[in-house]
Amino acid sequence: MRNIQVVGIVGAGQMGRGIAQVAAQTGFTVILFDAFKNSLDFGHQFIKTQLDKGAEKGKWTAEEAQKAFARISTTLEMSELKTCDLVVEAATERKDLKFDIFRKLDEVVKADAILASNTSSISITEIAAVTKRPHLVAGMHFMNPVPVMKLVEGIRGLETSDETFNTVAAVSEKMGKIFIRAQDYPGFAVNRILMPMINEAVYALYEGVASAKDIDTAMKLGTNQPMGPLELADFIGLDTCLAIMNVLHDGLGDTKYRPCPLLKQYVAAGRYGKKNGKGFHTYDK
Repeated sequence: MRNIQVVGIVGAGQMGRGIAQVAAQTGFTVILFDAFKNSLDFGHQFIKTQLDKGAEKGKWTAEEAQKAFARISTTLEMSELKTCDLVVEAATERKDLKFDIFRKLDEVVKADAILASNTSSISITEIAAVTKRPHLVAGMHFMNPVPVMKLVEGIRGLETSDETFNTVAAVSEKMGKIFIRAQDYPGFAVNRILMPMINEAVYALYEGVASAKDIDTAMKLGTNQPMGPLELADFIGLDTCLAIMNVLHDGLGDTKYRPCPLLKQYVAAGRYGKKNGKGFHTYDK
């Protein structure tokens, strides 16, 4: 098992900034990279706000918040990740984008560094294959919101070494997470089960079985889920849900994974959910 001290994060969006915060709070030195200054500045400030709020609520001390924030540096240059022992990619759920990122990381990050992806559905074996270090590539699928959710779904690609997988497990556990092991099949464990349920809820809405509000209420009160499936889809992002359903449908070839036409229509209309104020429900921006 490797000694990991410096963790790089690719992407300062919702997932990346959450991973960066948790990593810094658990003692890792963090380098947060994003190609867009506005996104990077917003993500960095968001982490500070969350740390300060946690201190105000007594979750940790103000000194602990200050020390955690001081462990995070930001950069607009991917080459600044060259000293990292582990880099976690948390970019948009698109194959072409992730492949491009991993090709570039493979060139700039030191040769023995581990490269991990926060992908929720894309094959780790395929991602690893675009690098010259497939044995050092693994999946670390954090749940949203990262500081709150306890799970990390670990995915082992075909070439991932025992040492690499044991290391990402140890890093996850040091971050205070429960690490589960999933095989590198489309959707892994979490989304293989979750996304078809969400898709079926969209079909229920599409076919007029019940309203969005009633579908969510039924599942919350009838099956003891903390959040209804359509509300959860809005929280995840409908564009992300569609991307994952496409991966499941393409990868497994079974019609039961066919994305609901209503989900496609909402995404085409720009209804992405909570992040832009309108999905199956409406939210204050």
